[in-house]
Amino acid sequence: MDILTISLWLITAGALVLSLKKDRSKTLQSMKSARNMMKNMLGSILGILFLIGLILTFIPPTLIQGALGRSNEVLATVIAALAGSVTLIPAFVAFPLINSFTSVGASIVPATAFLTTLTMVGIVTFPLEKKEFGAGFALIRNAFSFVFAIIIALLMGVIL
Repeated sequence: MDILTISLWLITAGALVLSLKKDRSKTLQSMKSARNMMKNMLGSILGILFLIGLILTFIPPTLIQGALGRSNEVLATVIAALAGSVTLIPAFVAFPLINSFTSVGASIVPATAFLTTLTMVGIVTFPLEKKEFGAGFALIRNAFSFVFAIIIALLMGVIL
């Protein structure tokens, strides 16, 4: 484990101890509530992970490397950003998926473009957003999110 992970575990453990000292019953009740929420989500999580496993099984690593590799990074970034914009999967599933893609040869820029648009742009959720916030707001927010997702992806390419 790296130092950041160890630090986060220590901070979490310390916060738990402080919470138990302050109000043991509320802390235990919140932990029970969290456990129940996790039980309710477990089926969905396992289903999504199974689906990702199937996708990675049927899509050969050479195809991922060819489509998202460094050979045509600009086109791959645009395609990955568009795919992320219309995909609706939870971010906690997307992170392992992106890790799998990069481990088989996908470039970090398209992978980051997919991940950031996945979490920031919502084509699938646009009708709900339009209904709740108005069409103008929804369009502007999604457009800015798409542009900034591309900028973030490009910056990650420079940094990493």
